[in-house]
Amino acid sequence: MPDLFKSESEASPEIAEINKKESVVPVVDTLKTQLEKEKVVKHTNHLKEETLIKYPKSEDEKHNLPGHTENPLAAYNYFPSKVDFINKDPQEKIVLFLRKHPITNLKWIITAFLMFVAPAFVSVFPFFETLPENFTILLFLSWYMFNMAYILENFLNWFFSVNIVTDERIFDVDFYNLIYRKITDANIDQIQDVSVQIGGGMRTMFNYGDVLIQTAAEIPEVEFEAVPMPDLVAKVLRELRIEEEVEKLEGRVR
Repeated sequence: MPDLFKSESEASPEIAEINKKESVVPVVDTLKTQLEKEKVVKHTNHLKEETLIKYPKSEDEKHNLPGHTENPLAAYNYFPSKVDFINKDPQEKIVLFLRKHPITNLKWIITAFLMFVAPAFVSVFPFFETLPENFTILLFLSWYMFNMAYILENFLNWFFSVNIVTDERIFDVDFYNLIYRKITDANIDQIQDVSVQIGGGMRTMFNYGDVLIQTAAEIPEVEFEAVPMPDLVAKVLRELRIEEEVEKLEGRVR
């Protein structure tokens, strides 16, 4: 007569083997989870080592940063003090504030200078002697007013066409006139590639160029045109992208 009170392992070796395997599975899963966490921690630490951006904690620290300036006409400002924009998050920090290099204004400055001195050369022609004196004065005043409008338009175009880089987003603001401007933006985590273009003797001499940013946003490319120190700008963008990846790994994404 068979013994009905045998243990499960004695009654069925196959069942005992299955139970043994099932008891091992949770241990294996736990080890895998620990290994994955260790890999994430190592990867995060490696990314942190690559990131060189140090956020200033006070205005005094900002003033000691290379590239920081209080000049309102600066074309490159690292962690600017008096810059803000609409819809900026309270915790969002502006890292870079950029304009086209000042040397790019040379073309219209020379043109404006030639326009200013042009009446002195044109007035020597006999044709102007036949014009009424009041008409000549009015003609010259109109010319200089047009010249001033030309200078103001070009200056405003340069001054308000800016690029802003925060720790969360990038902005490209193209100012065309007082009633029309174009703003392009993308999140830092949408940046896929950053490249720099420096071509020509003038750009090489004065160290300015274009920074091309490939993104996964609605507009696939954002261009920072003719900005100073483009290599440094590209480096900051890459470091911000790494920082964003670290925040995702640590679960600190805002």
